Amino acid sequence: MARRISLDEVEALASKRLLAAGATDAQAGPVARSIRLAERDGVRSHGLMYLPIYAEHLACGKVDGQAEPQLSHPRPGAVVVDAAHGFAHPAIDLGLPVLTEAARRQGIAALTLHRSYNCGILGHHAERIAEAGLIGICFTHAPASIAPPGGRVPVIGTNPFALGVPDGKGGVRFVLDQSASVVAKSEVILRARQGQSIPEGWALDAAGHSTTDPAAALKGSMLPAGGAKGFGAGLLVEVLASALSGALSSREASPFSGPVGGPPGTGQCFIAIDPDAFAPGFPARIAALAEAIEAQEGSRLPGARRRRARPRTVVDGVEIDADLAARLGLQ
Repeated sequence: MARRISLDEVEALASKRLLAAGATDAQAGPVARSIRLAERDGVRSHGLMYLPIYAEHLACGKVDGQAEPQLSHPRPGAVVVDAAHGFAHPAIDLGLPVLTEAARRQGIAALTLHRSYNCGILGHHAERIAEAGLIGICFTHAPASIAPPGGRVPVIGTNPFALGVPDGKGGVRFVLDQSASVVAKSEVILRARQGQSIPEGWALDAAGHSTTDPAAALKGSMLPAGGAKGFGAGLLVEVLASALSGALSSREASPFSGPVGGPPGTGQCFIAIDPDAFAPGFPARIAALAEAIEAQEGSRLPGARRRRARPRTVVDGVEIDADLAARLGLQ
């Protein structure tokens, strides 16, 4: 039977499950909050659905629940965090304040993370940078799941990138968050668990044929959004989040689902830019750009759907179906 719980209960449930699986408070807290925020925004694939995977990875050693990330600041505009095979979230929390301060001093700065893991919704990290009054450009790679155009063997992950744009008033004007694939792989995993088919054009099977079977898709290749252009965007992310950070490549990283393989060892790259360091009038130009988009009937800014979901979820809570409730031990 489905049940409904509040966002406070979502976060408490996530924290309890992660602690029971062997994570410290320092590791569990940021991840539990990220699950709460995913559910708040209606992005179910990155919310409680992922909690059993996180717990499984703590148990099998793909994530070190006792990890203590280490930060270095080798140059004024360069910040580096070794996540030590723990969750990405506490490592990001360690690095972001140093990144934003460096960007204010230098005008621009970058943070890379290695020996990291799935960082949840990338747009949330870009949003945090934008809330600090800076432009946030974020990249994270993932285990290989996209083959190059004309090929069959995946070489890059779904490799999302995100852009957070400040409004000049202490808020965020919009957040762009998209992956190199037509859809996030977690959406395919979700449909596989629910016994649902996937739309044509999302993925190929292992033989390189189009498929609507999510199980076959998970053994094959996700399709890049926009064909070769989407693959190019994913390649850009691979260079910055993997090669630049010193992380394992997408080809080497173990899956973000299932117990097979050791720690994924993936990476992230976050760039923060202070608009005041370049040209005056940035907020006005962004406001005009946003208005030109929103003024057109039927159009919306990136991230608008997630923002609209927030107040509704805060009031109504989150509905958990019977299958997920069973997996979370709520029945």
